[in-house]
Amino acid sequence: MTSSPYGVPAPLRHEPSPETRQEADDDALIKALQDRAWDPGLRFDRVDVPVAWIIERYGKHRLEQIRNDIVSYGSDGTVELRAETEEVTDYYADAPRGPLFPPISLPDIEKAEHRIGRRLPELLRRLYTEVANGEFGPDGGLASPTDGNRAPGHVRDWPCAASVHERNLSEGMPASWLFLTYGGCTMEWHVSLSAVDNPVLLYDADGYTFGEGPHDGLRHATASLRKWLWTWADGGDVWDEVL
Repeated sequence: MTSSPYGVPAPLRHEPSPETRQEADDDALIKALQDRAWDPGLRFDRVDVPVAWIIERYGKHRLEQIRNDIVSYGSDGTVELRAETEEVTDYYADAPRGPLFPPISLPDIEKAEHRIGRRLPELLRRLYTEVANGEFGPDGGLASPTDGNRAPGHVRDWPCAASVHERNLSEGMPASWLFLTYGGCTMEWHVSLSAVDNPVLLYDADGYTFGEGPHDGLRHATASLRKWLWTWADGGDVWDEVL
């Protein structure tokens, strides 16, 4: 037992267990995800802003100034900009906060898990029950574990992770890989439901041909789902580790 400078035995210090520390860290992560997912200007990596509003707010010359920041031009009179640019921040400053798809219940998660055939990582369970039912996050936004979700102004339902998983199984994908979101072109992000810490896998559908294994299409693995989500929650780009 240690002593104080006055010879009095110092009280024992009980360090928090690894499980307690991890729970506290995950609480902070969930809060950071809520802050970003509930902000319409931040819930995706790229955001649409009307060209007419930019011209009215900043003048026509602004379009030339931000030309290199424009990701794409929409047929509806919008430009797609990276989140956290000044134009996005200003345009969505007064927009209502909250998830596009509200969080779902634990029984809903359990129904999805029954379809998937495996229990989801606890962090992913918390994400869907405390943050939102998908439609936020890296790249195209996280898939929902449930069917029938349609965003305002869209003509098709949002991707359902359980449905994509069922399709992938029929095409020979490993049962332990769960679809998270599209990464552009033929790239997809998956989470491993069996490996330690649930690494996030970047998979290229064009990476293997008929008769070969899907592991031939594996292009990158982030060490854990937790790390992948923290990168995004902190305003980072999950592709930085890949490129």
